[in-house]
Amino acid sequence: MEKAAEVTKTKTTTIVDKFRNTVRFFLLLVGIGLLIFVISKDVHKSWNIFIAMMGFSAVVFIHECGHFIFAKASDIHVETFSIFLPPVLLGVRRTTNGLRFRILPLFFQRAGEQGGDGLLSFTLPIRKGSEGETEYRIGLIPLAGYVKMLGQEDTGADEQSDNPRSFGNKGVLVRMVVIASGVIFNVIAAVLLMTVVYMIGIARPPAIVGGVTAGSPAAKAGVRAGDEVIEIGGKSEDLDFTNILVAAALSDKGESVPLTVRHEDGVVESYSLVARQLYDDMPIRMFGFNRPMTLRVGAVKEDSAGLQVGDEIRYVDGMEVRSYWEFAKLVENSLAPSLVVQSGREGETGLVSSTINLELNYAAKDVNSESDLNHIYSMVPRLRVTYSSEDSGGKGLEAGDIIVAAGETGKGGLLAGDIIVAVGDIENPTYKELRDITGEHEDKELVLKVLREVEGGLESEVTVSVFPKKQRGSERVVIGIVVVLDAEHAVVAKTLSSEGVSALDIPRGATITAVDGESVSSFYDVIRELRRNAGQRVTIDYRLDSRVAGSAAVNLSDVEKGLKVSSRLADVVVFEPMSRFYKADNIGQAVVMASKKSVWFLVQTYVTVKQLFTRNVSMDSMSGPVGIATLSYQAVEQSIATFLYLLAFISANLAVINFLPIPIVDGGVFVLLIIEKIKGSPVSIKIQEVIAYVGIIFLVSVFLYLTYNDILRIVLG
Repeated sequence: MEKAAEVTKTKTTTIVDKFRNTVRFFLLLVGIGLLIFVISKDVHKSWNIFIAMMGFSAVVFIHECGHFIFAKASDIHVETFSIFLPPVLLGVRRTTNGLRFRILPLFFQRAGEQGGDGLLSFTLPIRKGSEGETEYRIGLIPLAGYVKMLGQEDTGADEQSDNPRSFGNKGVLVRMVVIASGVIFNVIAAVLLMTVVYMIGIARPPAIVGGVTAGSPAAKAGVRAGDEVIEIGGKSEDLDFTNILVAAALSDKGESVPLTVRHEDGVVESYSLVARQLYDDMPIRMFGFNRPMTLRVGAVKEDSAGLQVGDEIRYVDGMEVRSYWEFAKLVENSLAPSLVVQSGREGETGLVSSTINLELNYAAKDVNSESDLNHIYSMVPRLRVTYSSEDSGGKGLEAGDIIVAAGETGKGGLLAGDIIVAVGDIENPTYKELRDITGEHEDKELVLKVLREVEGGLESEVTVSVFPKKQRGSERVVIGIVVVLDAEHAVVAKTLSSEGVSALDIPRGATITAVDGESVSSFYDVIRELRRNAGQRVTIDYRLDSRVAGSAAVNLSDVEKGLKVSSRLADVVVFEPMSRFYKADNIGQAVVMASKKSVWFLVQTYVTVKQLFTRNVSMDSMSGPVGIATLSYQAVEQSIATFLYLLAFISANLAVINFLPIPIVDGGVFVLLIIEKIKGSPVSIKIQEVIAYVGIIFLVSVFLYLTYNDILRIVLG
C-alpha cells in the first residue's frame, strides 16, 4: 500500500516537473522570439534602447563594484557578484579542476535533481587552483546588478554565521566602509563621467530668458525676454537654463531667490523672485521664464504656413528680426489674421516668403477671475475650438517632425473649428464661464451648442454632449479641448470692466457692424479700425437681432491699452531651441567643472528629497524607472555627451537616494550600524526584519506609483 502510494507520488512529481520544465522552455523561446521580432522591426532604435539600458546598468554596476572591492579588501566572503539581474545567463566560478561555467537556468531539471547548475554546464581546465568562493554572473535581465556577501540578507537582518569572514562578524567600522563604498563609487563615477563630458563638449540651453509668462513672478519683477541670467541663488559659474528651472522648483514656499541678469544693452540688474505654481496641471513652482529658442524652424505641420524644416526667419512684415523674442513680440502684438515672413532656405539664393496664420488668445495667463480674460475694449469674443495645444501647438513635436494631419479635437464630438454658442444654460460663454460650469459637471452630462461649418462654407448649429473628467495631477475638471477667441466673427460674448477700461453697454450675443461708420465683419476688422482711429472718440455700432440694434461710444486716448489681447501662431510651427557649447580648455579645467557640477547634482537631489518630504514638491513631478528609461533613450538619440551627462546625473542621484535613512537601502543599513556602535550590540533580528519589511513596502509603493505616473505621461502625453 505504502509502496503504491510512493509510486503514485513519484509519478505525480514527474508530471509536475515535466510541466514546469515545458513552461520554462516555452517562456525562453517566447522571450527570444519577441527579442528577435523587436530588433528586426527597427535595428537602430533597438540598438539605442540597448545602449540606454547598458548605461543605466553601468551606473548600478559601478555602485556594486564599490561594495565588492571594499568587501574583498576587508576579507569578507563574497558569494556572488552579478552584472544584471537573475535568472542566470552565464555564471563562472573557479574550481580545483578549472573554471566552471553554467549557461542559462536549468529548464529541464529531472525529478530529485538538485538545482544550482545550468542548462549547459562545463568545466574548462584553466586557472586550476583552490576552490573559488565567488561566482561571477551575467543575469538574463539586462538591468542593474548585485553583490551577495555571506551573512548579508536582503531583509536587512544579518544571517547568523560562525564564519569569521561573514559580513555580520566583521567590525562595525569595517561594515560601515563596505556599505558606504557603493555611494562613494557613484560620486566618483559622476565626476569622471562629467569630466569626459566637458572634454568632449556638450550643447546645453543657455541661461537666457526666451520669454516671460504674463502675470508670473518674472513678469511682475520686470525681467525681459533676451535677458541673460549671470547669477542665481549664489551660483554664477557654468550656468545653463536648467539652473533657472531647478532654482525655482526646489525653492521653499515664499522663499525669495536672488537673481542677477544682464540686459541686451549690457546693463546688469538684480531681482528677488518668489517662485509659484503657474498652472493647475503642472505641480511645479516656476519663475515664469520660457526656454530660449532660435528663428530656425525645427518642426512644422505639412503645408502649414509655407515654411519648411530648416527655414530661418529673417523678416516679419518687412521688419528685420534678429532673435526669437523679437519675432514672438511681433506675433503677440500683431492682432491680425496673418503675418508675412521672409526666410532663408537651404538651396535658395534669395529669401522665401510665407504667410503664417494667427489666432487670438483667450487670456495671457491662467484664468482665476474675469479680469484675467483678454478683451477688445471690454468686448470678449466667443470661443472657438482649436486643434493646437496650449503651448503654441507644438506639444509632443521634436525638431524634424512633420505633422501629416490634425484630427478630431476633444471628446464628445467637438471638432476643431467649432464655435461655442452655448454651454448648459449660458449663451455665448466666456472661457471663465465655460471652465466654471465644466467644474460643476464632473462625471455628469454637459450639453453644448456649437456652430459648425458644413458643406458649402455654411454654418450649422450642432448640439453635443460631453462628460467632464478631472485632469490627471490636478483638481481641474476638463472636457479635453483647447480654445481660442473667435476673431473671424464680430460677435460679443460679453463685455467686462478691467483696469482703465469700462464695460461697453453692448448686450451678449450682439454682432458689431461698424466702427466709426466703417463696416466690419470680424474682430480683426474691429481692431484695425480702432487702431486707425487712435486718439479719437468713435462710435461702435451693433445689432442683436432684427429688432434690437444700438451703438456705444468709446474714447481711444490710449488704444493699445484698451486692446488687452494678444496673437499666437495658429499654424503648427516649432522652432529649434537655442543651445550653447560648454567645453573645458584642458583636463584640469574639465575636472574642476565636473566636480562642481557633480556637487550641484548631489545638492539638487538632496533638496528635491527634502522638498518631497515637506510637500513643497509634488510626487507627480518625479520620474520612475520608465521615465528614466525614456530619458536615457532620448539622450542616446541626441549625442554621446548628452547621454553621459544624464548618466552622471543618475549616478549622483543614486548616491543620495541610496544613502537616505530608509530601511534596506545602504543608508538604512548604515543607521543600524550607527545604533550598533552606540549601544555596543546589534539591533535584534526581529526588529531588523520588521524595519526591512516596512522599507520594502515603502519602496515598492513608491516604485509602483512613479511607474504609474510615467506610463500615464507616455499614454496621455
